[in-house]
Amino acid sequence: MKAKKQIRALVIHGPNLNLLGKREPRVYGKTSLQRINQLIQAEAKSLNIQADMVQSNHEGELVDLIGGAKVNHYSGILINPAAYTHTSVALRDALAACGVPAVEVHISNIYGREEFRHQSLTAAVCVGQVSGFGEQSYLLGLHGLVKILRNK
Repeated sequence: MKAKKQIRALVIHGPNLNLLGKREPRVYGKTSLQRINQLIQAEAKSLNIQADMVQSNHEGELVDLIGGAKVNHYSGILINPAAYTHTSVALRDALAACGVPAVEVHISNIYGREEFRHQSLTAAVCVGQVSGFGEQSYLLGLHGLVKILRNK
């Protein structure tokens, strides 16, 4: 019997998420990105998967990370594109072309905010989207991604 390959998830945090805990706590809460990464790491361990976290404010760097996901042996992507959700055709195209499933997550409910945030350019090329549950959005998204990967 062939052994199952370990699931490796690439967790991508987009622009300004390095400021979590300080930036607009009324909208994004008081939890820091470091703490969110700790929560993701603990959840990944409980799911018996590997999760690697990265944050960048630079669109091109994010495109490169997504584009390299398959060749770097990632099974899936958990991504919070942040502001690029609403503006980046480049991220959308990278997600569509990368060859691994992605789940989009957002701390705030983007559909309950300013109208320009109601459109996600990236959601249509992801297998799912979770928004509005604070840092729990990441954990819910991770569970969804793992379920999809295990059912492949």
